[in-house]
Amino acid sequence: MNLNILISLLIPLLSVCSAAHTNNWAVLVSTSRFWFNYRHLANVLSMYRTVKRLGIPDSQIILMLSDDVACNSRNLFPGSVYNNQDRIIDLYGESVEVDYRGYDVTVENFIRLLTDRWSEDQPKSKRLLTDENSNIFIYMTGHGGNDFLKFQDAEEIASEDIADAFEQMHEKKRYNEIFFMIDTCQANTMFSKFYSPNILAVGSSELDESSYSHHSDVDIGVAVIDRFTYYSLDFLENIEKNSTLTLQDLFDSYTFEKVHSNVGVRKDLYGRNPKEVLITDFFANVPNIIPDTNSEIKKSNYKNANSKHSSSNILQMVMQKATSLPDVANTESLQKTFSMGKIINNEVNDDSKKLSKIVPTASISILILAFIIIFQLSKPMNNENMVDLFSK
Repeated sequence: MNLNILISLLIPLLSVCSAAHTNNWAVLVSTSRFWFNYRHLANVLSMYRTVKRLGIPDSQIILMLSDDVACNSRNLFPGSVYNNQDRIIDLYGESVEVDYRGYDVTVENFIRLLTDRWSEDQPKSKRLLTDENSNIFIYMTGHGGNDFLKFQDAEEIASEDIADAFEQMHEKKRYNEIFFMIDTCQANTMFSKFYSPNILAVGSSELDESSYSHHSDVDIGVAVIDRFTYYSLDFLENIEKNSTLTLQDLFDSYTFEKVHSNVGVRKDLYGRNPKEVLITDFFANVPNIIPDTNSEIKKSNYKNANSKHSSSNILQMVMQKATSLPDVANTESLQKTFSMGKIINNEVNDDSKKLSKIVPTASISILILAFIIIFQLSKPMNNENMVDLFSK
């Protein structure tokens, strides 16, 4: 096949592929209640802070907090939540928009959120309004076991439930790609039943392994963050919107010495190599700007026209034309020149009309024309000024 024909066929296909991803969403869920699970709330608020810092707006973040430890009577720092014992960053101090809190954080609401099966009166701000061009980052933390995750210590969601919800999302074209991250005991079992395409998953621990906390705050009296989330944030804090680091770089940063468990990655359902997937494809809101080529062409033509009709060029053209004319030194000829003038009346709109329309005039007209032009140079020059200049 001719190489040019092959390229012409491939370019539209590449354009379609590059246009498949147009927006990023985040679903962040803490499923645990009670003060002693402080770290789970800190985990999810830390991820919330990260995706907001990288540009994903609150309108594209769904935040589910099953408990509000910030206002717990045991909290020595009322209204604040910290993820480190140095307490430098107050995760609850800045604008935090919680979409589901307390007893609204249920298995049913989580499944409805993913599949968008709501009644008509459900507020749009509490819906996951994604489409086939959306990349979705889903982060979950809490207490779990083999193929289940607890919600509120009252109910459980099974790995099959999440897998079936993802399949409904796929059938309804509600996502382009999903990056599923979970920090819980036996976390890797929670994505073992996934079967829908374009899903990449990572978990903090294997079957029969616990997921451990990182450290405690003596004043707060409980652990403030889990190890897996702590080292995920340690990596993500170095990410900016223009970062070239990939998801594989994130996966490579996990070690048993850091996490104290075996981090698992499932990528058999995913269509791309994680080495080629930027972190910002899920964690940031980086718009893919497509230049308006028509606008650029018009802008270029406008600049060319302006440069063509600039005052210096006009002066040069007039002087060149005038100096090539015969010397007829009388006032009557000069008056005739100006009465017949509108020398370049139509040149602005029609480049085919050239300054060759200048009628024969006297050498003295050169000086007068030059004087008029020099006087006009002291004003901003535009197309209308040029027409007026030669029509007076």
